[in-house]
Amino acid sequence: MPAPNPPDIIAPLNRQPRLRNQVALITGATRGIGRALAQALAAEQCNLILTARDERALQKTSRELPSRKITVLASPCDVRDPHSVDALFRGIRREFRRLDILINNAGIAHPNLPLEKLPFPMWKDVLATNLDGTFLVTQAALAMMKRGATIVNNLSIAANRVFPGSAAYNASKHAALGLTNTLREELRPRGIRVIGLLPGATDTDIWKTLWPEAPRRKMMSAETVAHLTLTAILLPQNATAENLEVLPTTGTL
Repeated sequence: MPAPNPPDIIAPLNRQPRLRNQVALITGATRGIGRALAQALAAEQCNLILTARDERALQKTSRELPSRKITVLASPCDVRDPHSVDALFRGIRREFRRLDILINNAGIAHPNLPLEKLPFPMWKDVLATNLDGTFLVTQAALAMMKRGATIVNNLSIAANRVFPGSAAYNASKHAALGLTNTLREELRPRGIRVIGLLPGATDTDIWKTLWPEAPRRKMMSAETVAHLTLTAILLPQNATAENLEVLPTTGTL
């Protein structure tokens, strides 16, 4: 018997969109969970800033959004590069006065290799993307965020578990969880929520690098993770989901 489809993340026609006039920035917005989140937020009529390194993919993602009643700024950015992040935010400030939602989703993995065979440039690239990128984008975004805003850091369950052969990926996600938890405490007095998203195996392109033979049929869809994330974002402002772990019902792969 086929598995049931994930809950519909497109806003029904018989209710008002719940994020109308809000502004969200999504990094790594052209694939996987980032793309699914862009679709989900657009369905709620949230204005969007979409960024990734591939400008052509950004334009394609923008055209495929479910709502035409929103403003979409698609701007390429390399989150590893402070100058690229600065340029991104100069463009954002020209278009928007504030930022209500930040989703740090950009991330990469590396081939399964024991530590002794892991090239240092590969280690640096994974840490730069998954950790430095989150730091740089968040630091720049905070100047535009006010009470009631929400930050979501997509971390993976590798943030609190270890997978042999994934030293750089594990280290980057463990460190990003520490950053997320610290940021949450720093921002409590300002009324800005910080949510750590820790999804288990999700059917995205990252497996082409991490484990090409992985059993995709056992995984969650990116839309399922996006639905849960949207639910957390839509909680009343006096409530939050701090570190949100979601796993396939089949358990570990």
